Amino acid sequence: MRVARPRRPRASRRPARESLRRGIYILPSLFTVGNMLCGFAAVLYALHDQLERAGWLILLAGLLDGLDGRIARLTRSTSEFGKEYDSLADVVSFGMAPAILAYQWGLRGVGRWGWAVAFLFLVAGSVRLARFNVKASSADRRFFTGLPIPCGAGALTLMVLVATKLEISVDQPVSIGASIFVFMVSVLMVSTIPYRSGKEFNLRQRWPATAFFVIAAVVAVIAFTPLPAMALLLGGYIVVGPAELLARRLRHRTTAQPAAQIQVTSAVIPPENPERS
Repeated sequence: MRVARPRRPRASRRPARESLRRGIYILPSLFTVGNMLCGFAAVLYALHDQLERAGWLILLAGLLDGLDGRIARLTRSTSEFGKEYDSLADVVSFGMAPAILAYQWGLRGVGRWGWAVAFLFLVAGSVRLARFNVKASSADRRFFTGLPIPCGAGALTLMVLVATKLEISVDQPVSIGASIFVFMVSVLMVSTIPYRSGKEFNLRQRWPATAFFVIAAVVAVIAFTPLPAMALLLGGYIVVGPAELLARRLRHRTTAQPAAQIQVTSAVIPPENPERS
């Protein structure tokens, strides 16, 4: 007589799935921590007047900031915690670090005004992030409301890097011009000017060969001349937003004038009386 052995309970696959899921959730946060680390290190280097290293660390933080969101979407591990944590890291890397970098380079040449302008940039960046988090669910995903804070941080960083590369002496006029530039970037961040997010362009489905060529060309130009290429691309993006808004308003005004003229002429000319005919 054979005695049946008791069946061993099968090991549940839930622990493995849970560990994999935790690993996926941790992966985007690691990029966010790297973003914050680059911003923190940039602040330390800027305080010790190592401005070039600080500037490149801020640009590296921008690269990590772009990767963490894409990795979270690819692995389907987006969460409210990740969004809020990413915003806190952005305040350090794209608010505090560029403001201190610009101040250490040239804004301190105008005294308290430079201190105030640098602090204004930090406030504008934090307001920009808070507004983005509040309106993220209801806003049009094709456009950003105001200049994104990574672009504002990139503008200040490239200003310092290009000036350092060209060995521009920081005197009183240069400090005043830099203060005006930082103030204008701060205003653009808190403005309501729509900037394209690029999400409406899907070149991979329509023109995959063209998309591959454009990406390869941009990477080649940036690799060959990184600072001029990045400054040109970022400057064009900053200018395109106000230019598109102005063109849209002019187009709306030109289309509204003929309609108003038609209404005026129809109100002036009385209708014909059929009894007189």
